[in-house]
Amino acid sequence: MIREFAKGASYWTSVDLLDGDLWGGTIRVALEGFGIKVNRFPVGRAQHAINVLSGEEATAPYVLLAMHGDYDQLLLPALAPEIEATERFHGALTPQDLHSFVDLPGRIVISLGCETGTPNLARAFLDHGCIAYIGPEGAPFGYASMFVPIFLFYELTEGRSLAEAVERLRKHDQELAMWRIFK
Repeated sequence: MIREFAKGASYWTSVDLLDGDLWGGTIRVALEGFGIKVNRFPVGRAQHAINVLSGEEATAPYVLLAMHGDYDQLLLPALAPEIEATERFHGALTPQDLHSFVDLPGRIVISLGCETGTPNLARAFLDHGCIAYIGPEGAPFGYASMFVPIFLFYELTEGRSLAEAVERLRKHDQELAMWRIFK
């Protein structure tokens, strides 16, 4: 894969980045440095996440959820009351919500949000075509969440398998040991 990039290809893989927190820009720049095409989708409201997670706008083999989390849910940004009233989902996307629209066949989803490495959230993606889901079981420090995709994609760029990359990530330190892979 990376060899194609070295031979002159514009990129060796791509990532759809759902950017709902302050780390999206930093992550994008770092991944592009590895020869990865990053499609950034700012998440200002639920529909922005739905557009990608439903497969409508998703094109990449990897989907990176740079969104805040709280046990078993992906948090959505606060909205003005008049806008919030028009939304299909309010405050967060739960596993039940995700089951109603996720369609990502063959994709690998990586979540950075606190407490999103749960079996219920993983099932919401795996049951709708994803081949793997990665997320933290606990609530890591913010900078750990920024480092995870950089570390994982470094490992993948070096030719390691996804399972090897996650295992190396988990061995790095206590914060990164929170991430687990579901297949």
